[in-house]
Amino acid sequence: MFKIGSIFIPVTDVKKSTEWYEKYLGVKKIDSWEDGVGFYLPTGSTQLALVKVESHQPTDFPIKDNQKNSYYNFVVDDIYTTHQHFKNNGIETTEINDFGGMKFFDFFDLDGNSFSVVNEVDGSPFHSDNVRKMQERD
Repeated sequence: MFKIGSIFIPVTDVKKSTEWYEKYLGVKKIDSWEDGVGFYLPTGSTQLALVKVESHQPTDFPIKDNQKNSYYNFVVDDIYTTHQHFKNNGIETTEINDFGGMKFFDFFDLDGNSFSVVNEVDGSPFHSDNVRKMQERD
């Protein structure tokens, strides 16, 4: 019945951010409007939109012990290549961490918005193949 349609990202400069997201995340422009622009990603159906804001808005929330959690993440096939791609291009990242076999790191866009990048773990109930099987059963 429901699925995620779009993710909206607050940015202070739509033009510069558009160039950044196209270059480093490989997004493709769908259309633009007065204070924003919409994209699709090379894979998946979720769309991404940049929306102009006057000042920085958080894309994460505090959890415990001064740790933060992103509202959403990007799934990649090769987390090491993705991490190196960002590092080679001077994009701020955290180190790759491991949580029960799932590898992840955070990166930051021009506005300091934080996003997580994760790899899928075979056998995990959260792996897209396993989720698809659950969806087919329902």
